Amino acid sequence: MSTHHSAHTDRYSTGLLSKDSPKERARLESIQRNVDAYTTAVLRDLPIAPSGRCLELGAGAGSIAYWLAGHFPDGHVVAADIDTRYLDASRATNLDVHEIDVTRDDYMPGSFDLIHARYLFCHLPARDEVMARAVEWLAPGGWLVVEEPYLLPASTSPFPLVQRLMAAYQHKYAEHGADMTWARGVPALLSRNGLTDVAFSGNLGCMGCLGKDRWSPLISQAGPSLVADGLITETELTEFFELLSDPAFVDIPQVTIAAWGRRPSGRLPEAGDEPALPGSLHGA
Repeated sequence: MSTHHSAHTDRYSTGLLSKDSPKERARLESIQRNVDAYTTAVLRDLPIAPSGRCLELGAGAGSIAYWLAGHFPDGHVVAADIDTRYLDASRATNLDVHEIDVTRDDYMPGSFDLIHARYLFCHLPARDEVMARAVEWLAPGGWLVVEEPYLLPASTSPFPLVQRLMAAYQHKYAEHGADMTWARGVPALLSRNGLTDVAFSGNLGCMGCLGKDRWSPLISQAGPSLVADGLITETELTEFFELLSDPAFVDIPQVTIAAWGRRPSGRLPEAGDEPALPGSLHGA
């Protein structure tokens, strides 16, 4: 087990979603509770050997990296994030933690049989370019799995308060450099980068939902900034949290789109090639 460190910083590590925020861990854990079952179902269906070499990009609070380490007991898992304070490399003997800036750091070509990223690329202004580089990190026959949120138009919510809140939320994230509708183009982007067997599925997100809401931590995190920027009022923010306790309040603010594709089999590394060991890094 080892940890690589990157000195790079960006708006993700220092801004709205910084792990310096006291509410960031609760936001990440809410995502894990509500989305992990969907994520692991997608990953479980892929034809990857138990000895697979896996990279979890934007590993966050670590649940999927830990699951991968158990699912591939004879393999190797790298959990990579720009800020690794929530990741514990001691959770598995076949797990490494790398602190990297994915927009600037690279892995060796052909390093991984599976690369998975959830709610990462949409936050990167150079998301298309980073994905193209990630494809190169795949071994022949390796899979790239990308999960991203597609926010439905705020104006289509049946709740005027949610219309205002989600319009403000999307505006704030766009200001932060995110594109919360980019997910729609992921299958085509995987194909354009030469991957085959491209497929996709969707997972509806729920707001309200009789206590199964996952948006309370997300709005708790973003809410103060939305109020400070004049996008919503403090009263509207309070009314939203009161609305969550109403059993008749149910809304669908987004769909998570998971898309995956496989790198075609091709030339394998030969003697004399630069080694592509799991977790080997070089600067971009």
